[in-house]
Amino acid sequence: MATEKDMEQTETTVDEIGAPLIAQDGKSKEDNFMVYLSTFVAVCGSFAFGSCAGYSSPTQSAIREDLNLSLAEYSLFGSILTFGAMIGAVASGPMADFFGRKGALRISTAFCTVGWLAIYFAQGPLPLDVGRLATGFGMGVFSYVVPVFIAEIAPKSLRGALTAANQLMICTGVSVAFIIGTVLTWRILALTGLIPCAVLLVGLFFVPESPRWLAKIGKHKEFEAALRKLRGKDADISEEAYEIQDYIETLQKLPKAKLFDLFQRRYLRSVTIGVGLMVCQQFGGINGICFYTSSIFESAGFPADIGTIIYAVLQVIITALNALFVDKAGRKPLLLVSGAGLVIGCLLTAISFYLKTYKIGLEAAPALAVTGILLYIASFSAGMGAVPWIIMSEIFPINIKGAAGSLATLTNWFGAWLISFTFNFLLSWSSYGTFLVYAAINLAGILFIIVMVPETKGRTLEQIQAAINA
Repeated sequence: MATEKDMEQTETTVDEIGAPLIAQDGKSKEDNFMVYLSTFVAVCGSFAFGSCAGYSSPTQSAIREDLNLSLAEYSLFGSILTFGAMIGAVASGPMADFFGRKGALRISTAFCTVGWLAIYFAQGPLPLDVGRLATGFGMGVFSYVVPVFIAEIAPKSLRGALTAANQLMICTGVSVAFIIGTVLTWRILALTGLIPCAVLLVGLFFVPESPRWLAKIGKHKEFEAALRKLRGKDADISEEAYEIQDYIETLQKLPKAKLFDLFQRRYLRSVTIGVGLMVCQQFGGINGICFYTSSIFESAGFPADIGTIIYAVLQVIITALNALFVDKAGRKPLLLVSGAGLVIGCLLTAISFYLKTYKIGLEAAPALAVTGILLYIASFSAGMGAVPWIIMSEIFPINIKGAAGSLATLTNWFGAWLISFTFNFLLSWSSYGTFLVYAAINLAGILFIIVMVPETKGRTLEQIQAAINA
């Protein structure tokens, strides 16, 4: 174990290497084609994630009828996805560290492929649940590895936008599954989930591994080859390569981090930020509102089908705009604007249900509910949906990225399960009180962002991590 003096010396070195480096723009010509191709391949995993998440909604009545499932059996089929994702979240960090980012993506794709085939051939509840659990595991791994892989290959000027593409493709996958699920049988819809998996598996043969992971495991020739392939043959990679290697060599002098080591003072701030943002994202009510959008619209007296279509389209459009502006506007401003919109959306929806409960101004209740829900999802898509994943992929030093990333991703999936599980119970307690609770949580999230979350726009991963973990 390192002595206190050694720790202080190492911290000083980390601070020094985190200092801004001389800009390379003037003396090198970067070609980002391979970065874009690698990102496209990686976000096929995000689309597969969305396909898994969106599968159960349009297929419920058909699967129950064809396989003669009770409501409880179908509910197990729907909810077991989240448990598989929690298992995948725990495994995602160690897998990405041991097998590499590409190796973890391949394993995740294999689980999704097996899961979809099990669902397609299912003749009863058991293979159906096994398949759903397997796709959930793949989702849990994708949710961590995809943004980390993109963040580690992208130049700092593109990192935010390319990492935000992860959330955009998740939303797109959900919306596509929801829409084509209305015209395809549930078995054929399961087969369509194999398409992004196939593209991802083939694409991984043509893109390089994360240079930072290669440097971490000591493959220096492969590291330089991967970095040069990503930046283009005419780019000067010397300064970026030196910064990455020097930072990793410094981190390698520290003891290998385990789960309990994450709570040391050295790492506490980055872990608090990563886990805290996942709490802000999930505990503000997104999965309860997302899973039960139709019933919310019906309860408010608005046509559920129209509301759901508007919801799906709005989510994709705003998430796409977020990807375009995240590197210009910055991470923190988007989070704060998003949080404010979430609070207002929850308050409008709470007022709607309050009016309906006490039969006051009933003609205004549906409009308030629709406005509140659509403002909520637009605000979530504008920042809170994608930005926590972007920041999580940026702030953890590579020696704790596996353990810390698993913890943050597990927190996210636990929150997703808890909110979706408790939502109907809260509504039965008090419809307007439920949204007041979510408004209070989102307000607390704004305060957390103001106090704890740094701006990471325009800085290298090494500079960000050195500043936070000094």
